[in-house]
Amino acid sequence: MNLQNQANFIWSVADLLRGDFKRSDFGRIILPFTLLRRLECVLEPTREAVLKRYDELKESGLDLDAILPKVAGQRFYNVSRYTLANVGETETRANLEDYIARFSSNARACFDYFNFTTWLDRLAEANLLYLVVQRFAGIDLHPDVVSNHEMGLIFEELIRRFAESANDTAGEYFTPRDVVRLATTLVFAPDHEVLTGEGVIRTIYDPCCGTGGFLASGIEQVHEWNDKARIVPYGQELNPESYAIAMADMLVKGYDPKNIKFGNTLSDDQLPLERFNYCLANPPFGVDWKKVQKAVTDEHQIKGFDGRFGPGLPRVSDGSLLFLMHLISKRRFEDGGTRIGIVLNGSPLFTGGAGSGESEIRRWILENDWLEAIVALPTDLFYNTGIATYIWILSNHKDPRRKGKVQLINATELWTPMRKSLGSKRRYISDEQIAIIARQFADFEESETSKIFNTTDFGYRRITVERPLQLAFHPRDELRLEALQADKVWGKLDEERQQALLNALEQLEEKYLSRDQFFKAVTAALGGKLAAPEKKLLQKHLGEHDPEAEYCKAKGAFEPNPDLRDYENVPLSESVADYFAREVVPHVPDAWIDESKRDPKDGAVGIVGYEINFNRYFYKYVPPRPLEEIDAELRQVEREIQDLLREVTE
Repeated sequence: MNLQNQANFIWSVADLLRGDFKRSDFGRIILPFTLLRRLECVLEPTREAVLKRYDELKESGLDLDAILPKVAGQRFYNVSRYTLANVGETETRANLEDYIARFSSNARACFDYFNFTTWLDRLAEANLLYLVVQRFAGIDLHPDVVSNHEMGLIFEELIRRFAESANDTAGEYFTPRDVVRLATTLVFAPDHEVLTGEGVIRTIYDPCCGTGGFLASGIEQVHEWNDKARIVPYGQELNPESYAIAMADMLVKGYDPKNIKFGNTLSDDQLPLERFNYCLANPPFGVDWKKVQKAVTDEHQIKGFDGRFGPGLPRVSDGSLLFLMHLISKRRFEDGGTRIGIVLNGSPLFTGGAGSGESEIRRWILENDWLEAIVALPTDLFYNTGIATYIWILSNHKDPRRKGKVQLINATELWTPMRKSLGSKRRYISDEQIAIIARQFADFEESETSKIFNTTDFGYRRITVERPLQLAFHPRDELRLEALQADKVWGKLDEERQQALLNALEQLEEKYLSRDQFFKAVTAALGGKLAAPEKKLLQKHLGEHDPEAEYCKAKGAFEPNPDLRDYENVPLSESVADYFAREVVPHVPDAWIDESKRDPKDGAVGIVGYEINFNRYFYKYVPPRPLEEIDAELRQVEREIQDLLREVTE
């Protein structure tokens, strides 16, 4: 059976559960039973040898965890006489619990994360446990029938269905394999020569590893080039079911499951001292980090650049850039450095203006020259969303020709339609299309879909442009006087002072084009000085901008009008003065730059910001259709509507 049919067959167990269990519970039963059957099938060839050796050693006091895995030919073992086929109909639950308890501790932990015993109790109460066990005992998941790679795909399909039935977000737990394959190709291909050499030992890491798809695909790809290469996987995962599958997958493939950690990577990095050759990740898109805000903020403020989040923090509504900074913190400085591939949505490219957390993170990455390329992917590639996504490729050991450069690849049109949609996934990237993208990346040349920029091309200085305050005053305007008297500050004046001010304003002219003359006139009519709060109050309600008015001054300098304040983004490659003279002065000759607004890092005028506007670089103008063509189409539609109406009325 093909993989889809295999997954259908396994999921058909849900037919037994309907009525006694909610749809959202199906996966919590089907997934651990599938895992149990897989482990059983993997151990079957050496089962009798393990049991025999166990009987010989069980009273010896020796460490069985050091001996029996070698007999089993795996990193785990089981010493129970039970299997799914012989647990029996009468003592099913007790026998099944004994079976699971006799797995080695590393395999048994997988079922703990599924909270499996609770579901066994509920199945037993519903008189369904034996029926479910029988059904799974008949599913053939032997490695010679279903490879490790295929088993990973089956698990992902089961999780997708589980997520759909629970109205959950499947895409948070795994990444479509076509996207994984593209990312791993871009990350590993530049190291092809090294990875095909003798005695290769490299590490690979995913901080939100889900079911382990990125890790598995990365290892598989390297082994396609060099089956003698040793790739050691590491990861961390927050979702317990996904973590259990990832850990089991590592067990079955002969890797140490201790390298896969459980917990929230952002608040509790459980591999703090490890550094890796390759990092791959697909963090959840647009998920907030409120739950870990205190831990992340404390690390940023206390450790600074000695921690993971030194450059800054993104807005709390999207934690994608936190994962990117975390990966960068895992870089090695020997063995060719570290290569990173991470899948992100569009937000990290441009969200946040100059000086914001997001902009400062981009600035840190680009000014350190770690970013190699960004690939824009087609929409509708993921199971739970159709949004635009991007693969960022980073390295702290760039090829000399890429120094100071960033390549942008527009692969949005390289997709193939799915024969059948899987959730929101309606498209995939074929192997041929992956090869096209990889070739563009390797060639590092300009084309319609590949652009090469200097790292500074994405930077700018945000300057503050001020214009002088010009106020005209209307002391006898009824609406303005009503607003004046409704102000809270006016209410704090005593009635005598209020009346004195109103009487003074009645004596003035209709309009003043000079603030100084207006206040002199008020003072003269009042017969006394105006307090500063009173001046502010009168200016607020009786003054308005008027280009004919006299410039207002404070301490001998023109006073800026906050309502006319504007900002300009000056490319880093340009002089601020030259840009201002060319782009601003011809339109507003009386404007000036507020030179007090300086970048805190380099001290120059203007706050430095960075953004990567993909659409701008690949925009293609499409002229509108001729009006004659549109008119002809409208007339044709009108005729069709009239024909339909005649059919109805005749």
